[in-house]
Formats: sequence, C-alpha cells, structure tokens
Amino acid sequence: MRRGLITLLACLAVAVPPAAATAGALPAQSSSAAGVTVKATPRTLAGPVWEFELVFDTHTQDLKDDPANAASLHAGGASAVPLAWQGDPPGGHHRKGVLRFKALMPVPAALELRLQRAGEASPRVFRWQLK
Repeated sequence: MRRGLITLLACLAVAVPPAAATAGALPAQSSSAAGVTVKATPRTLAGPVWEFELVFDTHTQDLKDDPANAASLHAGGASAVPLAWQGDPPGGHHRKGVLRFKALMPVPAALELRLQRAGEASPRVFRWQLK
C-alpha cells in the first residue's frame, strides 16, 4: 500500500507542470497611478489556458477599461493577448474579473503581465518568477 502511494505521488509530481506548482504561491501585485489601483493575481498557470484575476479600484472616475484589449502577457521574447475577459462590465468604481491567455510554452522562468490603461503614458507591469 505504501509503495503504491509513493508511486502515485511521484507520478503526480511529474504530471504537474512547474508553473502549476507555483501558481498558487505567486503573490498578488498592486499598482496605483492616476487615482486607480489595479491588483493582479495569477490564478491558474497550468494547462492550455492561464488565468489572472484583476481587481480595479478607484473613487475618482468610472472604470471604462477593456482588459481584453489593454492587456498582454510576455515571457522570454514570446507574447500573448488575452483570449477573454470574464468579469464586471465597464463602469463604476470597483471592477473584478479574470483574464484568460493561451499558455506560453515552454513554461518560462519569468512572466510579465502588462496593462496599458487609456490615458496613461506607460503600461502597468506585473512580474512573477516561475522557476
């Protein structure tokens, strides 16, 4: 029984890609500028689709961002645009949702999520080490 359990655990360790093992351990990151705070959290970095949760917060303007058109994922010279945004629609002072990207393969050592908000000179940049 014990040998079977050890074999099963060893198989699971091999089957889970390195990014999947670290996705839950990657911290949320925040960026505050122009009266808006954006918090980005990797949710899933396994399989063919990677997910990032975004939370927008402000008390000074309506949040009309279209994250599906404003975001991009970058790693080791490769980049990807979002497949979809699933979350709150434009408007209001608080928005939350999930950006989905086609996975970058092979799994990179580091990852960068860029968010270019309308009216801001440079993109918000969120970086994580995966390996």
